[in-house]
Amino acid sequence: MVNPDGPLPQLLDAVTRGAVPGAVALAVDRGGTLFEIAAGRRDLSGDVAMTTDTLFWIASMTKAIVSVAAMQLVEQGRLHLDAPIGTLLPALAAPQVLEGFDAAGAPLLRPARTAITLRQLLSHTAGYGYTIWSADLLRYVRQAGLSPIPANWDEVARTPLLFDPGTRWTYGTGVDMAGLAIEAASGESLADYLAGHVLGPLGMAETGFTLTPGQRARLARVHARMPDGGLRPIDWAVGNGQGFTGGGGELCGTARDYGRFLRMLLNGGALDGVRVLRADTVAGMGRNQIGDLAVTRLVSAAPKLARDVDLFPGMALKWGLGFLLTPAAGPHGRSAGSLTWGGLANCYYWIDPGRGVAGCLLTQILPFADAPALELFGAVERAAYGGL
Repeated sequence: MVNPDGPLPQLLDAVTRGAVPGAVALAVDRGGTLFEIAAGRRDLSGDVAMTTDTLFWIASMTKAIVSVAAMQLVEQGRLHLDAPIGTLLPALAAPQVLEGFDAAGAPLLRPARTAITLRQLLSHTAGYGYTIWSADLLRYVRQAGLSPIPANWDEVARTPLLFDPGTRWTYGTGVDMAGLAIEAASGESLADYLAGHVLGPLGMAETGFTLTPGQRARLARVHARMPDGGLRPIDWAVGNGQGFTGGGGELCGTARDYGRFLRMLLNGGALDGVRVLRADTVAGMGRNQIGDLAVTRLVSAAPKLARDVDLFPGMALKWGLGFLLTPAAGPHGRSAGSLTWGGLANCYYWIDPGRGVAGCLLTQILPFADAPALELFGAVERAAYGGL
């Protein structure tokens, strides 16, 4: 019998109404899985059902995994949170700050007044932005012929900051740069490092940058939300290997794999007898790392990719090392001090150390911050707490 208070009825209703093409929802506690369910279809142009082993492009949910990898190297003394990262990555040693454009449309650039650090890269206070949420940065990269996310060392060096490091918060490519630091400090590609030190040890065999043919056959398709509210399948290349910078959002994986990652964090850095981080390191990642700075509303410069983002209106949000922090209790059950974030195609997760529960919702819809997907994420969260 279907539990009327569980997540399955909400998922089925969302699919029936056309709010989502299909989704997988999962909740865990420290000991195991509370529920894992799938509903809908992987692709609205076909008849293949969404299943719990469906793979998704998890996009910026990659950032939490890469942040854990960076903190492993901090524990080993091979990376340092507050040393100038330009010592390790010369392309980041002399960044320029974009202050706007003059009357003729030429960019106004000046040298940054402070050095970039790993702490700032992981907490989004280094000054790097995303063209999705910065009209000025979008204008600049188009004028300069740069990629939205740097595609080589020359582009890294030429990509400007939006403010001096440590003076503001904005969401951007900082964790992509942290991925480059992981490669420099470890001597391995990011893909190999993650496989050997995070994904492999945690048993996340379905998560990676490159999809096998068998995995690609289980991949959910990305859909676009149309002006009338409907959904249309679109072509979106994922799973073709690690790009030059992959740390910000190139991983694909399953909800079950991500649940193992979430359980590791709930258990203070260890899972099934395997420790990947010290407990004090995990606790530090979940503490405010931006001081008096504020996590601010993101205003879209690319409405086909993302809507404006203000996930907790009125709450004084902070950022840790890899996570958005909610200092107050959330509306669906999570405790004050919980961690959260998501991925561009409307994948979302939360981690509640206080109540020992975490979960995720995976779907594939653009633009980000899609209202029906967020509503469904709230229902998944409520179901998780309702079952405790």
